[in-house]
Amino acid sequence: MDYTPFVHLATSLGLGLLVGLQRERANSEIAGIRTFGLITLSGTFCALLAEATDSRWLIAAGAIAVTILIAAANFIRADTLRAEEADDVGIGQTTEIAILLMFLVGAFIPIGPTAVAVTTGASVAILLSLKRTLHRVTGNMTREDVRAIMQFAAIAFIILPLLPDQDYGPYETLNPREIWTMVVLIVGLSVVAYFVYKWAGKSIGTIAGGILGGLISSTATTVTYAKRTAGTERAGRLAALVIFIASTISFVRVLIEVGVVIPERLGVIAPPIAAMVVFMALLCCGLYWINDDEETEELPDPENPAQLKAALIFGALYAIIIFAVAAVEDYFGQRGLFVVSLISGLTDVDAITLSLSNTIKDGGLTAERGWSLILLAALSNMVFKAGLAVFLGSRNLSKYVLGATGLTIAAGALVLWLWPEGWAWG
Repeated sequence: MDYTPFVHLATSLGLGLLVGLQRERANSEIAGIRTFGLITLSGTFCALLAEATDSRWLIAAGAIAVTILIAAANFIRADTLRAEEADDVGIGQTTEIAILLMFLVGAFIPIGPTAVAVTTGASVAILLSLKRTLHRVTGNMTREDVRAIMQFAAIAFIILPLLPDQDYGPYETLNPREIWTMVVLIVGLSVVAYFVYKWAGKSIGTIAGGILGGLISSTATTVTYAKRTAGTERAGRLAALVIFIASTISFVRVLIEVGVVIPERLGVIAPPIAAMVVFMALLCCGLYWINDDEETEELPDPENPAQLKAALIFGALYAIIIFAVAAVEDYFGQRGLFVVSLISGLTDVDAITLSLSNTIKDGGLTAERGWSLILLAALSNMVFKAGLAVFLGSRNLSKYVLGATGLTIAAGALVLWLWPEGWAWG
């Protein structure tokens, strides 16, 4: 005997009861735990009957019947309420839409991947239970927050699909779709950090603020805190701590980018970069322990990281760098890439990291040589940020930033020189 239909019915019943439990606890007047269980079972049985009779119209007929029942229930309910009571109750459409969706989930179980149906049903229950949380989050969002979401949606879901997936240029390295995919990755990381800070940053302290500052932009964090110390010696060591935390997180960000582009080579590239992260984290601990008597301050609100102008600038910079990598490698070999890494790392580590990662992915560069170039670019960026701190900040800040940066450059040089060739995780 084939027990598959019974498994489908049991799965359907479980999902219906799960969603119904949430609606029951929410005091829904339209449908509760039993109704949702029956509705999902009805969808599954309609699909089984349609499969047995080779007539998929039965599923559509079932959906129409459920729609009619919902309309009738709402009509009767509205008719029993006085106008002012209806206004107080606030009849909505959430439960009705959930009913239709769960009927379709039940119908999908026998004819499609069960995992999709289970995931959808569980998602419905979770989404319904997050009503107050979602309303609170959206209520606290500013116009700038909404603009950031919409701009990222335009970058990721409108511009990206329209770009051609074709190589252009003398070295066929300029692929608009690939370039903009890297833009989406970088902007996405920054947007996530932006909202984490906006919703929690004010209450999680200076250290966590420095971490989020590094995820959004370590350079912007350096400029902000350096300017804050200008003309005063107060909190110079604290500002140095935040700046160095942000710089440390920029190395972690490099690992994230490499893991997204070439996860299969992360075992080779990650260990030396991770060693630098550990060393810099120890320096941050040293700055923290000599900093416990100073007054803490909050990071200022970050700017919208999803601005189209910033995305276009990064895309152009990334395109220039991947073209430069191809041209330099063609004329001077891989040794010429050290110059490219040094120069491009001064302004942006993300672009050179993604460019080298894609070059490794395409086979134009070994992972062993690639991590040294990425680390060189990151160290070059450290020097650039230290220069900003010295130029914009106080003398006390310069002392700590230059000391920590000097130790980091020395450690990076030792890693580049002494790291065992071919050593990897896994």
